[in-house]
Amino acid sequence: MQEINWPYKIPVFVLSNSLSPVPERLYGKMEIVGGDLVGIIRELEWEGINNIRIDGGKTIRSFLAHDLIDEMIIHRIPVLLGSGIPLFGSLDKMMNLNHISTEVIDGSVVKSIYRRDKRL
Repeated sequence: MQEINWPYKIPVFVLSNSLSPVPERLYGKMEIVGGDLVGIIRELEWEGINNIRIDGGKTIRSFLAHDLIDEMIIHRIPVLLGSGIPLFGSLDKMMNLNHISTEVIDGSVVKSIYRRDKRL
């Protein structure tokens, strides 16, 4: 089996309630976690993991619905996809964000960082 060039230097957890086991070529490089999001976050915190990166619109919406996101880094890439899939979808309540910074990468990708303001 060909060795995979793994780009991540930090633990990688794949959130899935249907995928298992870890593919053999990725064994030791990632871990599959499933179940209740709040329980998953508590377990990761217990293991000393307090900052996680979440990708994918459906996953992001699930974390937002459980009020589990404190900071968002949003990359805007200048490609129109047509109708596309909404990143946030509908939310049960308004969420206030404070803009932290914005930068342009390679002259086209715009990276913006926002932090949740839970006071309001």
